[in-house]
Amino acid sequence: MKAEERRKIISQTLTADQPISATALAGKFSVSRQIIVGDIALLRAAGLDIVATPRGYKLGESSGLVRTVATVHTGIEELEKELLVMVDNGCTVMDVVVEHPLYGEITGQLSLASRYDVQQFVDKVKEASTLSSLTGGVHLHNLRCPSEEAYRRVCDELNAHGLLYTEGQNG
Repeated sequence: MKAEERRKIISQTLTADQPISATALAGKFSVSRQIIVGDIALLRAAGLDIVATPRGYKLGESSGLVRTVATVHTGIEELEKELLVMVDNGCTVMDVVVEHPLYGEITGQLSLASRYDVQQFVDKVKEASTLSSLTGGVHLHNLRCPSEEAYRRVCDELNAHGLLYTEGQNG
């Protein structure tokens, strides 16, 4: 199979709902994982909105309101609570953003939309450190919310749990 044909099939395979790993795609096409990573880079360069999530690649989503929330926590339990508040209110946690003194803004793609996604992410966190560990726990999340009301609920619940970052708060 030619590379162009493989990339066409990859672009048709990706959906906004279900991520697929580079390893799974490599197995499907009998190529290396690195070949797939290169294919994804070329598809992105051609304009395809492909998001890398902890569970694999998927197409970006375009519906809903995008809102940003500033949060702070230092433990895994607080991390899990924060993310569950967001997805339980119907929002998708698109990413995490931290401000690094040397590198500036660093963004990690998350694309968490369900309790299952959150659990998978939390399980991986136990084996690695989070971006927020670089900033004393202070970080931003970009959320895709079904409504302004859902976003307000998220902010209210995060505040009630002490997870909403406010001006002058030490992280």
